[in-house]
Amino acid sequence: MIVLDCSAAVEMVRGTSRGYGFRCLMLKDEHVVASELFRAEVRNAFWKYARAGLLSVEDAEAHITEALGLVDEFVPLEENAAESFAEAARQSHPVYDLFYVTLARRNAATLLTADKKLVALCERMGVNCVCEVEF
Repeated sequence: MIVLDCSAAVEMVRGTSRGYGFRCLMLKDEHVVASELFRAEVRNAFWKYARAGLLSVEDAEAHITEALGLVDEFVPLEENAAESFAEAARQSHPVYDLFYVTLARRNAATLLTADKKLVALCERMGVNCVCEVEF
């Protein structure tokens, strides 16, 4: 099982080399989950690209659709909200990220992320994650 965060999905949809690496790690029928938060984060990320003039609104919307299509199952926030908040307080790290980390931990899954601070947090918490893929 893969837990996909917004940063990794954006890299995948943008077709970057890092995104290609993430795609290579996903097995054909591997189940991909994300926090419900992912839906808002992806929209916000591509809104920033459109606002900066790097994508048209239409292209941003297409990228959003593609990113959402990478996920097989969205986990409701309430399912791990208390655990995420408790870990955020314990780790002194924003709760947004902990929704993904606790989801990966609960499911013995691998978190795909392009966020180096999130990788450091996963390492401290003993959660499997991938940030860089070398070819």
